[in-house]
Amino acid sequence: MLLPSLRVGFETLRINPLRTLLSTLGIIMGVGSLVSVLSLGDGVESYARRQIDRTTDVQTIGLSSKTYEVIDDVPFPVTDYPVFTLADIDSLRALIGGGVEGSMTSTGQSVITGGDSAKQQHAAMVTGTLANALSMQHVSIGKGRYFTAEEVRAAAPVVVLSHPLAVALAGTRTPGSLLGRTIALQGRALTVVGIMDTVAGDKSKRAAVPISIIDSVTTGGYFGKEGRLPRVQLKVANVDSVQAVKLKVEHWLARRYGMKWKSRVNVSTNEGRLANIQQAMLIFKLLMGAITGISLLVGGIGIMNVLLASVYERTREIGIRKATGARDRDILAQFLGESVAITGMGSFVGLGLGVATAFAVTAVMRAKTKAEVYAGLSVSTVLVAVAAAGIVGILFGLYPALRAARLSPIDAIRHE
Repeated sequence: MLLPSLRVGFETLRINPLRTLLSTLGIIMGVGSLVSVLSLGDGVESYARRQIDRTTDVQTIGLSSKTYEVIDDVPFPVTDYPVFTLADIDSLRALIGGGVEGSMTSTGQSVITGGDSAKQQHAAMVTGTLANALSMQHVSIGKGRYFTAEEVRAAAPVVVLSHPLAVALAGTRTPGSLLGRTIALQGRALTVVGIMDTVAGDKSKRAAVPISIIDSVTTGGYFGKEGRLPRVQLKVANVDSVQAVKLKVEHWLARRYGMKWKSRVNVSTNEGRLANIQQAMLIFKLLMGAITGISLLVGGIGIMNVLLASVYERTREIGIRKATGARDRDILAQFLGESVAITGMGSFVGLGLGVATAFAVTAVMRAKTKAEVYAGLSVSTVLVAVAAAGIVGILFGLYPALRAARLSPIDAIRHE
């Protein structure tokens, strides 16, 4: 029944090309706008995820030792806190698998002397890290380099300075003049190998050293030794995998420290920010999809009007068909076939138009904003567009088809 009805529907549409074009135009515009919006949404979402990965820590899971417990709102120090090591990072990587980058940091205060202001002392926050801190902490180097993994393992006496600290130490000279020179952190001589890039509004005096020498160049200050306890960071490949990786980390902690691991280790994520980002992306797609859905409804109304006019013009033909043996469901299938044929052609043309529009819009966005935004056409976008067009065709073609199927053969044949 379906294929003959569609064949008759296409044949009828071919006889009236202008009417077919006008009735299909609404579906073309509706499907085209829906596809373009969904493709743009996929592209913007992909761009946003790349920006999130590059500029925020939403994809980072942090592990830190608990050095105190709260009883009746009063903090009490804990003495048996765990101390994470590089072996723990290797163990976590082996458990979680690929796509996860692990690092470790330890922070303390230090008094720094050297450079052109050798007689002056500068207080700074010093962070011990691994060699992959550039990618983990969104640090960029303005001059020189960051220390290597070999230097971390060898506890090499090297240091990377923030730009404000380099300016303070350089005095009247340029910050770059410090490269290769020796400065002292807590009295220990270190060689300057790099200077961090300038960050707008950043005036903090900071330094980064291999985590293997952090204890010798810092003081725990007010927090004592606990202030320098290593913290583990795991960076997940994509935002959607954060929760799954967190569960694996918690299983690892349960095996390592027992069922009471929560009283010894803090596991932190930015799930609140993550949920907000995902919700914003979903709202954007739903909102734009709803707006473009109005175009499909307008196209559906156009199909209904055309089919009602067709039923009126072909009333005599319908009567003859029914008089020669056509059943009500045959007439119903015929007119539904015409409606599906209209939406089918419209969705096919609209799909191509929508994809072209999406790629043209993103090309303009790249030219105007220099943002690397590209349209993303997914299988789900194509399926949603085709399914929406098919549903509109059936829903808005149903009333004209029922009206044609319910015509009395005698009254239809007598119709002028």
